[in-house]
Amino acid sequence: MDQNYSHKLYLLADLIHAVGRHLSVPDELEPGPCTPVEILVMRYVLQNPGASARDAAEAALLPSSNFSRVLRGLTDKGLLRQESDERDARGKKLYLTDRAKANFSRMQDVWSRDLEGLIEDGEQLDVVNALLKDVENKLVKRRKNETSKRKSVGRAARV
Repeated sequence: MDQNYSHKLYLLADLIHAVGRHLSVPDELEPGPCTPVEILVMRYVLQNPGASARDAAEAALLPSSNFSRVLRGLTDKGLLRQESDERDARGKKLYLTDRAKANFSRMQDVWSRDLEGLIEDGEQLDVVNALLKDVENKLVKRRKNETSKRKSVGRAARV
């Protein structure tokens, strides 16, 4: 990989992290602020209502034992609800509670105020959002491919 291109990719990742650190944490979150992993799980469920626990664990890059702890914590906080999967009695479907939806609404209000006026051109904002969403989708797809390759290599080694 070209060193200049590699440096530009590093700068993109660095800036994404830096921007995220400068966004305010809303004061009125109930029952209080969540960990980054909890937010990642809830964000996935927000975008995929009724998602399976397995899919949410994979999206959060968590092994099932760690994910179970996160899931239990979010359920105990009243932010996630689980329903039995009618097609698979062992499976669970995940949904955000009204409390979690209200928290996301508060986050939208606060983060929108934090960023207001920084990108004036709505079309430019659409381009930035589309680009970042595309990067996220490609990273998720790459991770899934890498995970499935590791699993298949592990199975082949056991045979």
